[in-house]
Amino acid sequence: MGDMSNSDFYAKNQRNEGNHAAGFGCSVMDLRSLMELRGTEAVVKLQEDYGGVEGLCKRLKTSPTEGLAGTETDLDKRKETFGQNLIPPKKPKTFLQLVWEALQDVTLIILEIAALISLGLSFYHPPGDSTGESCGAAAGGVEDEGESEAGWIEGAAILLSVVCVVLVTAFNDWSKEKQFRGLQSRIEQEQKFQVVRGSQVIQLPVADIVAGDIAQIKYGDLLPADGVLIQGNDLKIDESSLTGESDHVKKNVEKDPMLLSGTHVMEGSGRMVVTAVGVNSQTGIIFTLLGAGVEEEEKKEKKGKISKMQDGNMESNQIKVKKQDGAAAMEMQPLKSAEGGEADEKEKKKVSVSKKEKSVLQGKLTKLAVQIGKAGLLMSAVTVIILVLYFAIDNFVMQRNPWKPECTPIYVQYFVKFFIIGVTVLVVAVPEGLPLAVTISLAYSVKKMMKDNNLVRHLDACETMGNATAICSDKTGTLTTNRMTAVQCYVGDVHYKEIPDPGALSPKSLELLVNSISLNSAYTTKILPPDKEGGLPKQVGNKTECGLLGLVLELKRDYQPIRNQIPEEKLYKVYTFNSVRKSMSTVIKMPDGSFRMYSKGASEIVLKKCSHVLNEVGEARVFRPRDKDEMVKKVIEPMACDGLRTICVGYRDFPSNPEPNWEDENNILTDLTAICVVGIEDPVRPEVPDAIQKCQRAGITVRMVTGDNINTARAIAIKCGIIHPGEDFLCIDGKEFNRRIRNEKGEVEQERIDKVWPKLRVLARSSPTDKHTLVKGIIDSTMTDQRQVVAVTGDGTNDGPALKKADVGFAMGIAGTDVAKEASDIILTDDNFSSIVKAVMWGRNVYDSISKFLQFQLTVNVVAVIVAFTGACITQDSPLKAVQMLWVNLIMDTFASLALATEPPTESLLKRKPYGRNKPLISSTMTKNILGHGVYQLVIIFTLLFVGEQIFDIDSGRNAPLHSPPSEHYTIIFNTFVMMQLFNEINARKIHGERNVFDGIFRNPIFCSIVFGTFAMQIVIVQFGGKPFSCQPLDLEKWMWCVFLGLGELVWGQVIASIPNSRLRFLRRAGQLSQKDELPEEDVNEDNEEIDHAERELRRGQILWFRGLNRIQTQIDVVNTFKSGTSFQGVGALRRQSSTTSQTQDIRVVNAFRSSLYEGLEKPDSRTSIHNFMTHPEFRIEDSTPNIPLIDDTDDDSARRRKYSSQPSSPNKNNNAIDSGINLTIDTSKSAASSSPASPLHSLETSL
Repeated sequence: MGDMSNSDFYAKNQRNEGNHAAGFGCSVMDLRSLMELRGTEAVVKLQEDYGGVEGLCKRLKTSPTEGLAGTETDLDKRKETFGQNLIPPKKPKTFLQLVWEALQDVTLIILEIAALISLGLSFYHPPGDSTGESCGAAAGGVEDEGESEAGWIEGAAILLSVVCVVLVTAFNDWSKEKQFRGLQSRIEQEQKFQVVRGSQVIQLPVADIVAGDIAQIKYGDLLPADGVLIQGNDLKIDESSLTGESDHVKKNVEKDPMLLSGTHVMEGSGRMVVTAVGVNSQTGIIFTLLGAGVEEEEKKEKKGKISKMQDGNMESNQIKVKKQDGAAAMEMQPLKSAEGGEADEKEKKKVSVSKKEKSVLQGKLTKLAVQIGKAGLLMSAVTVIILVLYFAIDNFVMQRNPWKPECTPIYVQYFVKFFIIGVTVLVVAVPEGLPLAVTISLAYSVKKMMKDNNLVRHLDACETMGNATAICSDKTGTLTTNRMTAVQCYVGDVHYKEIPDPGALSPKSLELLVNSISLNSAYTTKILPPDKEGGLPKQVGNKTECGLLGLVLELKRDYQPIRNQIPEEKLYKVYTFNSVRKSMSTVIKMPDGSFRMYSKGASEIVLKKCSHVLNEVGEARVFRPRDKDEMVKKVIEPMACDGLRTICVGYRDFPSNPEPNWEDENNILTDLTAICVVGIEDPVRPEVPDAIQKCQRAGITVRMVTGDNINTARAIAIKCGIIHPGEDFLCIDGKEFNRRIRNEKGEVEQERIDKVWPKLRVLARSSPTDKHTLVKGIIDSTMTDQRQVVAVTGDGTNDGPALKKADVGFAMGIAGTDVAKEASDIILTDDNFSSIVKAVMWGRNVYDSISKFLQFQLTVNVVAVIVAFTGACITQDSPLKAVQMLWVNLIMDTFASLALATEPPTESLLKRKPYGRNKPLISSTMTKNILGHGVYQLVIIFTLLFVGEQIFDIDSGRNAPLHSPPSEHYTIIFNTFVMMQLFNEINARKIHGERNVFDGIFRNPIFCSIVFGTFAMQIVIVQFGGKPFSCQPLDLEKWMWCVFLGLGELVWGQVIASIPNSRLRFLRRAGQLSQKDELPEEDVNEDNEEIDHAERELRRGQILWFRGLNRIQTQIDVVNTFKSGTSFQGVGALRRQSSTTSQTQDIRVVNAFRSSLYEGLEKPDSRTSIHNFMTHPEFRIEDSTPNIPLIDDTDDDSARRRKYSSQPSSPNKNNNAIDSGINLTIDTSKSAASSSPASPLHSLETSL
């Protein structure tokens, strides 16, 4: 139902055209066509068709000053006529769609096919009784009637477990999607907008805005609907989101009054009448084209076919539906406001382009998963081949059985069984749980971060935060409380250390001061009575202005009556505050027709423009440059050194005739008379110094970037603990910063930035571009071995670029503008710096959770794969059956990822330095644990497999015929295996080699419940699993043994923890498996656990040799073509062609090279020496950078591409292969090989 009411806006809006929209003076389509015009044509159309903005307001039945009355019926009628301000979201994927997507997994498909074949064959009985003998040993246990009946169980069980896996995956995706939508709707509900209703200014959620509302717009807003400007001051809009033009567009009533939804207000303020909302606004129209409205279109076509009468019915029904189901609709889908919808779309775009680059962790994980997958594929293929060969040789060669047609199904059944074993090896080897663990852990963190006041907009930001090495923070509101109070002032040549009594000031100065502050500030800024008794008064609007208004109140005056005398419409001209002017001025017309301009702003900037100052009696006296210097030294610097923000207030009178040219700002904003200088205090938040100390302990440098005066900034930085007296650091202002980083031409140079940023702690009086330059400079810097990961906080519109550029952008939830929120990754709902520290903690926790999961997962993988592989090779049957493997896979993947990914963070996370971007995912401690536990489990399992029957005095389960009943022997192996995994899961909770693995285990109820739940399930499976799980019930004694062997894991864990890493030299290499060494699984199988450098060099030699040969071959080809080319022209053409197509030749070389490489591989003896190339079918010679750690070369390709593209282009023209599809790494190493004249290949070429 919710859907229905939403998706019908569109159709209804189309229908309403003709009837002049239910008593309004214009229809939706009229307004839509009006909003499509721009500039002068829009003004003309407004005048001609509507009689200007006033006429438009009349037709929309609204008042330009008082707004709508706001009665229910009227609002409903408007929503009915002009639509609601929501863009119906795309429908979420249904559960079935998610199930279908989960089924696309290749390994699952292979399993399903195998299971189906196995099912089909189990129902086939060969004709005749003699089969048993005639098919030889193959028909081992088929005679037993009851058993052959049960042949279908295995196939069915596999299918069932596949269904389980699919459902679990789909459910996880579904809940993730649901959470994300919840988050999205939370972000949208946060967005409110100021609207005038019944002459009161109220804050409304964006979705409640209707056509005809009068909206107040100000600097930093993101417009929620289309509208026409009624009155504006110095309004500039960034329309790039719609037009792509980055220049700001000036808006005013005379020339261009059209305001469009989804655009940003960059400067100024004003009021507009809303004309189009939701799908009819400009953004909405674009969305509909994009296909958010596809469903509506379809419905519309269907509706067209229904008769008109029904149509009427539907409409009235719908109104009912809408009323009853308003709530349901809200719950059913987070309704998108026009802006929310846009955010979502941007989100999608961002995700597809992936903000900056794929998140570090995802990069590392994808790489790891691919590598493990390749290893697993190799292993499973080898398993199947060995099984098939062994069976064939045993049956047809050793026993010389002929292949009989009637026996074919039985043989096929065997082959299917082998195939299934192979597939299970693959299933266990491939860590499907990795992506799952990442999403669970991110989703969990995001949910919990909401409680810590972090609203995460992009999932990966959460994990990037854990790697942060630098935070560039704003001062106001983040480090400080953002409650401004005026504490000192300088009026009439006297510096008052606290606010003076009004009687102490001359009446004239007081009058000017009060008027100047009251009128020259945004009228939306107010000081309201406190919410609860005895609290502080509530500050609304710009906090600095609130501080000044507070000064007026302390001087026992009131600003409201003055504002009522001169309402906002009567202000003659307003120069709003922006980061370039650093001041704000308002011009009013005096009763005698002359003009007076009030101005306020940063003291050193406004004082420069003052030529007079008021003396103690309120008369203006000349203000000479040396007076200015003295004032700066005696008044402004002392105030700033106390950490106060200094604001200078001034004014200037203009004659009425001739009227000044208001556009010529430079001549208007000079020659002012200073009234006073105010020192405004913004106290440091009490929890900030502690939070900053934590950051510094955690290896994160905090830098303060502020627009304030350098002395103020330094004073606050010392209070916060960003700088400690006596340290070697830089505090500079924007001018000095630019002087140091720009060359003579005024361009920014990276080397110069590199000299500045490491010591820089405070950047004062910075412009937004400085902030952006600094962030970009730190991120692009190559000085440190790790790339810096930078987080930035911002609240103003001007912080947008820096927030976007940073790895993680934090926007302020309370003080932040919509523009800043839009550009950010995380919104701090309490504007507090200490919440950033929480974000760091959560980010590191995500990273650790995934490492914990990896440590657990890889142990299981290594063991299961080796057991299945060797078991299959030696006993022709995997000790762990397909269904058992799937169960292990299920518990290990899904539940373990849930259990380990939901560990809550601890303070100890902040005691270590950040992991770098190219630190291996698998540290040496983890490798030690994986290999150590792997050895323990393998020893136990192989002992049980080969001598278990003697120990427990039971029948051996080895070499059992095809459909034989499950044996106790193999059940014990399976059970012990699972017990060991369970206890190893507890070991996996710690990855830094801590002793106490139970530390804080009860703080994580999910973990406990999962361990106990899995244990219970295991009991059920073993005791009642029977044939499908190939289990035989065990008695208590055997159970005790299984649990005891499992508990051994915990003891063994302590043993491993006592081995110092330094003893295990080779582990350093393992944790950093260089590109060639692949993963431990294979190394354990092939007996070359260590591949030493000599061998690696040798390989590179072989490769280069191959390459040289191929090069020669191709060149000989070319020479031959030359010879055969009869006419001379032919040769010329060929020469030309060969130069232009050196790329194609290159491709041919690579292909030839690959083929020759594989020829080399096929020879059995060379297999081990170059066996790894098999696992890299695309074959990269990455040895050219052997130092990059394997398991996680973060963004390997981009890094390498950077490295290579910056090489000076070598004489060899092959560099254009960068554009062609050849794998770049091959290419550059080739050009390197061929272009260094010393290399033997080069001489070969030349001699040729």
